[in-house]
Amino acid sequence: MSLRVPLTLACGAYDRTAGLARGEIQPEGVDLTVLTLPVEETFFRMTRHREFDAAEMSLSSYLISLEADAPFVAIPAFLSRSFRHNGIYVPAGSSVTEPAGLAGGLVGVAEYQLTANVWIRGILAERHGLAVGAVRYRTGGQHAPGRVAKLAHEPPPGVEISPIPSGATLAGLLADGELDALYTPRVPHGFAEGRVRRLFGDARAEEERYFAETGIFPVMHVVVLRRDVYERRPWLAQSLYKAFEQARRDAAGRLAETAAGASLLPWGYAEAEQTRRLMGPDFWSYGLEGNSETLETFVRYSGEQGLIKRRPSVEELFAAETREEFVI
Repeated sequence: MSLRVPLTLACGAYDRTAGLARGEIQPEGVDLTVLTLPVEETFFRMTRHREFDAAEMSLSSYLISLEADAPFVAIPAFLSRSFRHNGIYVPAGSSVTEPAGLAGGLVGVAEYQLTANVWIRGILAERHGLAVGAVRYRTGGQHAPGRVAKLAHEPPPGVEISPIPSGATLAGLLADGELDALYTPRVPHGFAEGRVRRLFGDARAEEERYFAETGIFPVMHVVVLRRDVYERRPWLAQSLYKAFEQARRDAAGRLAETAAGASLLPWGYAEAEQTRRLMGPDFWSYGLEGNSETLETFVRYSGEQGLIKRRPSVEELFAAETREEFVI
């Protein structure tokens, strides 16, 4: 008879979760079942039906859920982090070459509250002079019609949000020139064929400049426990966090390996070395230390964009057990 607590975790298949998925890393006291699912499926099933004991979750959805019935408790394991200047697309023939040129236009977003879109709008408003309400937003499925929003929220004052026509897709409307832009974390259909292009021609240079000036490496996803699971066994938060941290360290240690590369990229080792030169040796960290300003910025953007009414402190976002550790 197992003395371990059975726990089901749903998350993406990443290098930083591989040790958990393979069973090489076991959270203390836990009999872990890992379901590797696309993030959209994980988010939908967890927010709508709360199917899993623990799951990867959109930071934006988590913040919004705290103002509803607060069904989740997060730990500061940031499974997804990404710069988002590369996620702004326009039709190939568009005359728009800078963000301000989108003012008055139609912008597609799968959901207004998507974490990537909160970052994009905040960055464009704060650094490029494109106010959140300066464009009109159209929501829907990016590659298939009929997308349903995971979480309901009130339309922010002064912001126009409405769905695209039934049967249409955001990627199709963008490629046909019926949208002026698309904000998205996923590369849209039409990009590889040259029907759409990124607004920032050299998105990487823009992202490197952004990091150099702000020190922010945007957090996209956290890990959450269902509140009922957490309240029955609060020790699970720290046990899971320690396991995620070990898996992250293992993945970081393999990045620059040359005997057998960690990825399909032939110059992955060189990319790892360049990234560390630009961003520091521990550029993808978990926990609050070194990440507070990034999280505070996102909370501020969420408030400014009308998604949350109260702006919680960074400490309030995470299980108390994960905010400190013992010292010998």
